[in-house]
Amino acid sequence: MFRALADYLGLAFVLRPNPNALVMRERHGLAALARRGGARVSLLVDERGQSIVLIAPDRLNIPALTSFVMRYPRVSSRVCVVQPSVLRDAISVRSKKALTRIATEKLFSAAPDMSARIVVNAWQGALLGAATVSLLFATLLAPSVTLLVLHGLFSLAFLACVLLRMAVSLAGGRKAEPRIATIRPAEMPVYSVLIALYKEAEIVPDLLMALGKIVWPRAKLEIKLVCEEDDEETLAALRAQELRPYIEVIEVPAGTPRTKPKALSYALPMTSGAFVALYDAEDRPHPFQLVEAWHAFRSGEERLACVQAPLNISNRRESWISAMFALEYAALFRAVLPWLAQRALVLPLGGTSNHFRRSALEAVGGWDPYNVTEDADLGTRLYRFGYRAGVICNPTQEDAPTDMRTWLPQRTRWFKGWAQTWLVHMRNPLTVLRETGLGSFLIMQVLFAGMVLSALAYGVFWAAALGIGIYWFFGGAFRPTEGVLLLIDIFNIVLGHTAFLVIGWSTLQKTEKSGFWKRVLWTPVYWCLMSIAAWRCVWQLYWKPHHWEKTPHKRHNRSLALVRKAGS
Repeated sequence: MFRALADYLGLAFVLRPNPNALVMRERHGLAALARRGGARVSLLVDERGQSIVLIAPDRLNIPALTSFVMRYPRVSSRVCVVQPSVLRDAISVRSKKALTRIATEKLFSAAPDMSARIVVNAWQGALLGAATVSLLFATLLAPSVTLLVLHGLFSLAFLACVLLRMAVSLAGGRKAEPRIATIRPAEMPVYSVLIALYKEAEIVPDLLMALGKIVWPRAKLEIKLVCEEDDEETLAALRAQELRPYIEVIEVPAGTPRTKPKALSYALPMTSGAFVALYDAEDRPHPFQLVEAWHAFRSGEERLACVQAPLNISNRRESWISAMFALEYAALFRAVLPWLAQRALVLPLGGTSNHFRRSALEAVGGWDPYNVTEDADLGTRLYRFGYRAGVICNPTQEDAPTDMRTWLPQRTRWFKGWAQTWLVHMRNPLTVLRETGLGSFLIMQVLFAGMVLSALAYGVFWAAALGIGIYWFFGGAFRPTEGVLLLIDIFNIVLGHTAFLVIGWSTLQKTEKSGFWKRVLWTPVYWCLMSIAAWRCVWQLYWKPHHWEKTPHKRHNRSLALVRKAGS
């Protein structure tokens, strides 16, 4: 169409402008990328050193263009027509360095104390080193007393998590319904949807199908599929699809850290929406989720920076791991997060289905590219800046890991990210206490440090209990210290399992409660796996703090069934 327009006007047509030949300041390039549709006019220096004006008209006022060409024929000889999407691509290539710098350095440059780029600061490192040396000497000099003290400390962390679960369970919960008022497309703002993909070629068709069901005016919707530029399989799968005009593929230059938040931070300056939604590649959001989120922002106060949609596990029957995962998610998204939101406490966001007020997201520095649970960190940072987060009702369907090989790296990354988040926000404890208040400060200790320590402790409890049992079985002498340790271990394990199962049972729907006894039997095994993941995270936090362990996804069972049916 644009080639035909150029021929009609008697102007030259440029198929692929050289990005390095564009004459454009860095800030102008970023401004063009942030504008919906990109730049419409740009200056280029050709191979002969002559300046050429590139025009990419979005509104084809052909009579006006014809009049201009006839009135200024000499000027028109230096004007060329280019396709708008091609000019935008050229500007994005030219702006790679600036976008990469923003993605990797913006938060650290503005607020280094809030970035996980440095794992521990000076006083944290000194304290950790002193504690490690002291523990080694104490173990050598007084092993029984040291083991008892460690059990006591682990028990406190374990008990804190148990008390939080029990408090949420006792509070009960009202079944909330989506609140959506009458909407007029003319009043609706531009909404940006970001999806980070890495090695997701298999599920690209499912993703595009799910995104196509989103209810929002297409003229005010922009979807950015964010891929690593060296992920050839995923990029090839996307190029094989006929993408809608409101969908754009953004290629992130390879480099460290190779994390999801870095990819999102790279893409954010290339969006124009007043609100930003974040999904994972395997997600299937409710069609009216954006509408409900916008209604929540519109009817809420200006301090409402984010709303979290619940995540439902659709493959809970596929394996015992997915069944336990579904039980965890039900407790978190149907009980814990609504409980925190109702009390205006700090809300650690889920990794997907977050909806942000763009102004607030940019005010706090966006995502931390060095934190491997950017969601929990961002929720905490928003609260520290005086914002708050809420929850909505329309859910997102996603599939849980079904085997240990997939589950373990993901859970290790979660534990590592929670530890990173706690270390970052505890660099100045008194400042954080003043900014968040006592209630949210305590919640931070439980949800970040407490969850990691309790998972570490669970393995210690079982190991100690089994060790003492074996010692007694082979005729070892009974000592009071060992009896106390055994009682502590049994108490913690039983209480922890009870709290976990009670809150899980209270959040399940009637159709989800069948076979609950199997989950009761699998709970000790599942918690042992969590302990393994926690100890694995300690090792990674030291050796590979910013390493992102990719969770592989496969096509949804329903989609595979449709494909097989179509093939037959």
